[in-house]
Amino acid sequence: MNRAVLRVLSLFGGTALIGLIWVGYDRSGFDWSGPSETSAERIDRGRAIYAANCASCHGENLEGQPDWKSRLPSGRLPAPPHDASGHTWHHPDGVLIRITREGPAAIVGGGYESDMPGFADVLSDDEIRAVLDFIKSTWPDRERNHQTEISRREKGESQ
Repeated sequence: MNRAVLRVLSLFGGTALIGLIWVGYDRSGFDWSGPSETSAERIDRGRAIYAANCASCHGENLEGQPDWKSRLPSGRLPAPPHDASGHTWHHPDGVLIRITREGPAAIVGGGYESDMPGFADVLSDDEIRAVLDFIKSTWPDRERNHQTEISRREKGESQ
């Protein structure tokens, strides 16, 4: 096969894998309740929880670890940034909460290994939501609006 065909098949395979993860993603265990608006106090609370539990890997300024797209010698990926330069805003709330609660392998499956543990025994869903509210508060409007829309679709809401 020529290289162009292999590239197209590779791209299609990656897109299909992401689609299968999304379709197979179990939304049943997610508590959709929570604050409908984010207050300054909630963002401050999320900032403090992030500093205590997340910043050691994801960076004090949400910058992630250096060269976060390249695998470490262990074969695992470094912690990605949670600012607008990363991919956090590409995921709806349910996926972000589940990754934080259960760890990335719970979403990715297939023996995926990550240095990120699940925080179910450390943080409540409300604390995880507060951290996400803090992270979202740092994003530019474009990223925040995109993430809000995919979260709305995830919940089955119309505009």
